[in-house]
Amino acid sequence: MKDALGAVQSVLVLGGASEIGVAIAAELAGRRRATVVLAGRHPEALDAAASQVLAAGAGRVETLPFDAEDTDSHEAFADRAWSLAGDFDVVVLAFGVLGDQAAAEAGGDSAVRIARTNYVGAMSISLVASRKLRAQGHGTLVVLSSVAGERVRRANFVYGSTKAGIDGFAQGLGDSLAGSGARVLIVRPGFVTGRMTAGMDPAPMATTPGAVAEATASAIAAGREVVWVPGALRYVFAAFRHLPRPLWRRLPV
Repeated sequence: MKDALGAVQSVLVLGGASEIGVAIAAELAGRRRATVVLAGRHPEALDAAASQVLAAGAGRVETLPFDAEDTDSHEAFADRAWSLAGDFDVVVLAFGVLGDQAAAEAGGDSAVRIARTNYVGAMSISLVASRKLRAQGHGTLVVLSSVAGERVRRANFVYGSTKAGIDGFAQGLGDSLAGSGARVLIVRPGFVTGRMTAGMDPAPMATTPGAVAEATASAIAAGREVVWVPGALRYVFAAFRHLPRPLWRRLPV
């Protein structure tokens, strides 16, 4: 449970080797020498991430194997994670795949795999984690969404549709937790420079994992339900959302 000053004391990061996941863990953990559990598919990457989070000031860091696509394992995974920390003040869903739009359109299972990770896997573990948070009577589930889901672009409509789906799911989940002590924070970053977007031309108002982490930590402390990174994107997409489709199709997005 958070300390008397509201500082986070325990954090679980799913996608614990991702740049945003590590940045959020480091931002939160360093404020109170928190206990952090990093979970993901690649042990070596998790070990490297654990070293970064410890260097940022965490008091204790554990790593666990986690596969978003293996939904049958999610209940057992959560039991194991909670046994390490007792409870969690914050659970972060930081995993996801961008995928290849051309490959997704070409056939095969490329599109389905993107959906399995970004939507089905995220939905599954969100439900499991939210039950744990509801039972303990406190805690924030942080769902990394994207502006790509606010109005799905033709250039990456497979990825964008999965983010639109999990964003809508997270909104409903947050409503269902009202009054329980647990809550959901939806984070909607714009283009984030990093490994996932390496080689791509940055979009206007691009951001960084560190900036996303700072905005997330501030939003948790303020009890917010949604945060845009950077904040100006909220107004940009308010306009985009209402553009007529013929005009939207003609934009170079």
